[in-house]
Amino acid sequence: MQPALELLIHWVRAHVSGDRRTWFDTTLTRLQGRDAADRALYIALGLTPRRLGKDDLKLDAEDLAAARAVRPGWDPSEWSLDQAARLAFLLTRFDGDEERFFRLMETLFRTADVGELVCFYRGLPLYPGQELYLRRAREGARTNMKPVFEAVAHRNPYPRERFDEAAWNQMVLKALFIESRLDPIQGLDARRNPELARMLVDYAHERWAAGRSVSPELWRCVGPYAQGRVLDDLARVLESSDPRERQAAALALFDCPDPRARALLAQIPELEADITRGTLTWSTLAAGID
Repeated sequence: MQPALELLIHWVRAHVSGDRRTWFDTTLTRLQGRDAADRALYIALGLTPRRLGKDDLKLDAEDLAAARAVRPGWDPSEWSLDQAARLAFLLTRFDGDEERFFRLMETLFRTADVGELVCFYRGLPLYPGQELYLRRAREGARTNMKPVFEAVAHRNPYPRERFDEAAWNQMVLKALFIESRLDPIQGLDARRNPELARMLVDYAHERWAAGRSVSPELWRCVGPYAQGRVLDDLARVLESSDPRERQAAALALFDCPDPRARALLAQIPELEADITRGTLTWSTLAAGID
């Protein structure tokens, strides 16, 4: 049995008992083996929320460490019980044929409702034949449906590992466009790049020109590449009446190697001290954003 499947089964069984446990175990058995009909899977996936419920999958630090050990980057910290069970049912259907499993998943993606799409996209890092899902993942990262987008972009190692620079940059920009957080995107700092910084600065200017605000998180991917007029932009943000915007500007300046950035940062010693102590980080800033 696949290690990820073993964990999912363990977690579901830890959360259910009685008739719910019996239904889950019986369904797992029914779905095993190549001869099991796909129709049985479709029925099981549809019944899961009703039979098991949609409670949060309450995982502790040990559970999350086990997930990372099985699959680096796997973070099911915000999964629900029905999602874990549905993915257990899916992985049970894998018989060693990656192409066959992929075709099954494509059928499911095409016919899924929003709740199912969230589940299937969250499961991306667990599917065999990872390279087969690149087009599907990129499609999910282009959607305007925020829950579906975040199933791909948030706490999911797949984009960090598989997206090329263009797809990555578009995903980050899309997050800002639909007002989704950047901090839960795995690999965000490691995959910052000059082209992304340029795109985000252009986006900020478009927002300002329209009299609209800019998410403080935007500057996270700009700081390391700021120079010239971009430093002028950060100086402007540094004078904002919004404390979160000032904090973002300070963090971006701290990340910037340009000597002028250090001079600007020196003008706000209290924020520079918070950054140096580690009490102000991009994550603490993101936690305070509504």
